[in-house]
Amino acid sequence: MKDDRLSAIRQHLYARGFCTIQDLADAVGASLATIRRDLQVLEDEGVITRSHGGARIASGADVEVAFEVRERQGLAAKRAIAAAAYDLLKPHGSIFLDAGTTVLQLARLLRMHPMPLTVFTNGLLIAQALMNVPKLKVSLLGGQLRNENASIVGPAAEAMLDRLWFDQLFLGASAVADDACVYSMDAAEASLNARMLTRSATAMLLADSSKFGRCTTFLVTEIAPPLGVISDEGLAASWRTRLADIGAPVIVAPLAGTNAAAKDDLADA
Repeated sequence: MKDDRLSAIRQHLYARGFCTIQDLADAVGASLATIRRDLQVLEDEGVITRSHGGARIASGADVEVAFEVRERQGLAAKRAIAAAAYDLLKPHGSIFLDAGTTVLQLARLLRMHPMPLTVFTNGLLIAQALMNVPKLKVSLLGGQLRNENASIVGPAAEAMLDRLWFDQLFLGASAVADDACVYSMDAAEASLNARMLTRSATAMLLADSSKFGRCTTFLVTEIAPPLGVISDEGLAASWRTRLADIGAPVIVAPLAGTNAAAKDDLADA
């Protein structure tokens, strides 16, 4: 409960900037005394700065909080997509898991229900989620750390990819624009993602419906066979038709497709 409350306080401060102690108490449903104790913990950790009867996110801490906020956005849809992706896994194969927040949900599901796999990733949090999991052999790419996404990118990571081959790639996305192309917010991330696609026999884009119709700066790839898409029930009919016309395999994951046990497992992960 305390960890959940601290997380809620961090997210509230990240989304709204400076907040008074009363604002935070109302937002998380706790007493003023409890909020003061929580703020002391967060201040000791260097996450927040307190002043004038309130608090704000400390300079330099917003990167971690930003990832946490993104991870929790559309969480039910991401978990449904992860469950659909899990059903595609083939035991004894080699897979690559991108550093996206939806792919992280797949990694957490794989931790709860492991199978014999050789796993490669450029995501620090994904590698951490799969530590000490029986049946899994996990390798992390080397290279430059991109703090904003807790990911490894750059020439060294791309050179390592050139020496590898994967049966399956599970790729996240910052945006899928109206030109039916996948885009990233970072040039190095986009370049690495594009390289992943050349090193995999099959690839699935894990993108919740909120990512469609948006655009960011750096092109990753056009959606076209053999790249497939797993999204959620919120995916507009126009996009479903367009992807079908392109010939890209599409899986629409119903929220009910994530069984109760898997939901509970992921919540505890």
